[in-house]
Amino acid sequence: MNFTAEQIAGLISGEVVGDKLTEVHTVSSIEEGKAGSMAYLANPKYEPCLYTTEASIVLVNRSFEPSQPVKATLIKVDDVGATVVQLLEMYNAMRPQKSGISKMCSISERAEVAADCYVGEFAVIEAGARVGAGCRIYPQVYIGDNVVIGEGTTLYPGVKIYEGCRIGSRCILHAGAVIGADGFGFMPKPDGTFAKIPQLGNVIIEDDVEIGANTCIDRAKTDSTIIRRGVKLDNLIQVGHNVQIGENTVSSAQMGVAGSSKIGSNCFLGGQVGIADHITVGNRVMIGSQSGIDKNVADGEVRLGTPALPGIKFHRAHSVFRELPELRQQLMRMEKELQALKKNE
Repeated sequence: MNFTAEQIAGLISGEVVGDKLTEVHTVSSIEEGKAGSMAYLANPKYEPCLYTTEASIVLVNRSFEPSQPVKATLIKVDDVGATVVQLLEMYNAMRPQKSGISKMCSISERAEVAADCYVGEFAVIEAGARVGAGCRIYPQVYIGDNVVIGEGTTLYPGVKIYEGCRIGSRCILHAGAVIGADGFGFMPKPDGTFAKIPQLGNVIIEDDVEIGANTCIDRAKTDSTIIRRGVKLDNLIQVGHNVQIGENTVSSAQMGVAGSSKIGSNCFLGGQVGIADHITVGNRVMIGSQSGIDKNVADGEVRLGTPALPGIKFHRAHSVFRELPELRQQLMRMEKELQALKKNE
């Protein structure tokens, strides 16, 4: 479907600079822009690309003034970043949506599935499960006994939800996510083997949560592992049993949280962060990539490194670490001078 610059500007309250009848049918980055695509300039360091791009339309901030001639038609808006998200949401809403319940899925007679849900091929919905209105259950999804799923939630192919877990409304679980597998609980025995500790709890995921591909959230030993409203977890994350993650906390890929730890609200956790068991992380905490957390972290703190240190302390320590070879040479010279002084006494 083609859209003119004038039509797009009307949707986003933008101002057209150039040909209002310029048409686009797709989007692109400003570096890779081709004729018929719309790009955007949000980061000033990419401004040189504006003068060479083949994109037909480019979104820019209203305050932007080009320093060279621009071939593309410009649309000026108040906030390019927010406008791009708005347009992507509009485009996504216009895409064809899956509908209907496949004859090749398996739904228990004792399950409740809203009439307007989409259920794909080879999906399995067990007894006692309840799936809310407007959900999309893609092929090969497994929904266990007595699972509850809120309205408008999407489960992409291969998602597995074990018995008794609860998923909120408007959640998105990407392919391969596993919710409610047993927590890692074993007790050593005198003969050197391990006895499995039954994991009798469940997982509760509240509304508006997004879980990345192949992320695993373990059920609690007792009570619940809880992912609060608005949490966004990237791909390949491991959340242990009885963990709690607070509202609107975000984590990049490969984070691992050991059992019974609690992470507060509005935290930002980088990729490959490791959090030991029974740790409490406060609200509004920022933890840098590959940091290891083995002690509690107070509200609003920044942690970097392994073991993680306060941000300023880490940077000071790192600056010293980089100079260790020179500091060692200085120390050796001082030792030699000290020895010489002792000999001359």
